[in-house]
Amino acid sequence: MKRSDETAYREYVTSRMEVLRRTGYLLCHDWHLADDLVSITIAKLYRHWKRASGVDHLDAYVRRILVRTWLDERGRPWRREEPADDLPEPAVELTSRVLDRAQLFDLLEALPPRRRAAVVLRIYCDLSVEETAGILGCSAGTVKSQTARGLDTLRARLAETTLS
Repeated sequence: MKRSDETAYREYVTSRMEVLRRTGYLLCHDWHLADDLVSITIAKLYRHWKRASGVDHLDAYVRRILVRTWLDERGRPWRREEPADDLPEPAVELTSRVLDRAQLFDLLEALPPRRRAAVVLRIYCDLSVEETAGILGCSAGTVKSQTARGLDTLRARLAETTLS
């Protein structure tokens, strides 16, 4: 890679690192896995920087890499962990603001992967239906239905938790 290309790559990655990390966290609900996903994503971006730097919407290109990397990681058997009944350390009392955010993350985590990806890309990343369809590799109708069903599921589960 030429020095000018490497400088442009570094500037882009430095400026977008936190956004990628937050998006990765919203997808997988694990900061460590989000960091792994971002690392894999920026490594893939580095390998294809010459092609990537010429695209019209570089952020969309990189988000697509991130989401597809996450979907690939979900299928790996060594990523399937069994939750333990007993926590290794006592739980910390959280404030209501943090508890609301944690509750939202729990609700998001309960969605199937493609629905979660559709909801995160449409609502959090504020992408259009077409952009989301391009990233997920599906039709616009599928994005609409996955997003609607995901939001309906989130609303229903939120109503269940507030009633209990």
